[in-house]
Amino acid sequence: MISRRALLLGGLGGLGAFAAAGGTGYALVEHDVLPGRVRLDKALGRCGDVPAPPAASTTVRRLTWRSAHRRTDVTATVVLPAANRSPRGLPVVVALHGSGGDGASAVRSLALDHYLPDAVARGGVPPFLIAAVDGGPDTYWHPRADGDDPIGMIVDELLPRLRAQGARTDRIGAIGWSMGGYGALMLARRLGVRRTAAVVASSPALFDSYADAHRTNARSFDDAADFARNDVFSALDALKGVPVRVDCGTSDPFAPMARRLRGRIHPEGSMGGGCHDGGFWRPRLPAQLAFLGHHLAGR
Repeated sequence: MISRRALLLGGLGGLGAFAAAGGTGYALVEHDVLPGRVRLDKALGRCGDVPAPPAASTTVRRLTWRSAHRRTDVTATVVLPAANRSPRGLPVVVALHGSGGDGASAVRSLALDHYLPDAVARGGVPPFLIAAVDGGPDTYWHPRADGDDPIGMIVDELLPRLRAQGARTDRIGAIGWSMGGYGALMLARRLGVRRTAAVVASSPALFDSYADAHRTNARSFDDAADFARNDVFSALDALKGVPVRVDCGTSDPFAPMARRLRGRIHPEGSMGGGCHDGGFWRPRLPAQLAFLGHHLAGR
C-alpha cells in the first residue's frame, strides 16, 4: 500500500523516485541531505496558514521625499501605536521590507497597523512608532555600485524627518524580514551599540558565499568584493552589546544560515516550525514587538 507520504512525494518531481526506493530519499530530504526540504514541507502542510490579525487598527501616516541617497522618491509608512497619536515623544523602530517589496507592502502584508496597537493596548508593550521605508526591491539594504544607498537614506534622511516631528531617534530599534532581516542587522552594524536599542531579524536572507547569493538573487550584491564588504558574519563584533532576536522557520531555505548566526551570537528568538512566509512571521510579531518595545524603554 502506498503511504500518504509517498503520494505526496510522487507529486514533487524527482523526489517521487526516492520515495519509491524504500523511503531512503524521503529521509535524506527530511534531514536536509538532499535539496527539496522546503517543497516537501509545503506539500506536507508544515508551513502553516497566515493568521488573521488582531481586530484593532491604528493611524498610518506617510512621509514622501526625494531621497538624495537613493536618487528617487521614497515613502515611509509610519504606524502609530494608537489612533490619532502624535509621533511626539515616541521612540522609533525602522522596519525593513523583503525583496520585491516596499514599506507600504510590509505594513499591509504583516498587518503592522493591527499588531502594534494590540501589543501596546493589550500586551503591555511600551508605545513606539514603526517607520516602514522604501529601500528598493533588490538593494539588499547596503550601498550599491550605482550609488543607491538605502542605509544612508535611513540614517541621514528618514531619522532626521522623524526627529523633526518630535519622535525620539537617539536610540532606535530595527526589524526586518528576509532581505529586510539582513538589512536590520546591517543597520545595527552601521549605527552601533550606542544608537541601536534592539534589532529583530526575522528569517534573515543570509548567504554562505557570493556564489550562493548570486544563485538566489543575481541583484543581491554587485560582485564578490561587495559581498565581502557587507557580509554579516565578517563583522559580528559590531553587534556586541546590541540586543538581537533572530527567528527562522525550520522549513525556510535560509534556516541553515540562521542556525549558523544563532550559534555565533546566541540571540533571543528561536528556530521553529514554519516556512518563509506570513504563516511564520505574523505569529511571532507579538513577541518581537514586545522585545523591541521593552528594550527601547530601557526595561
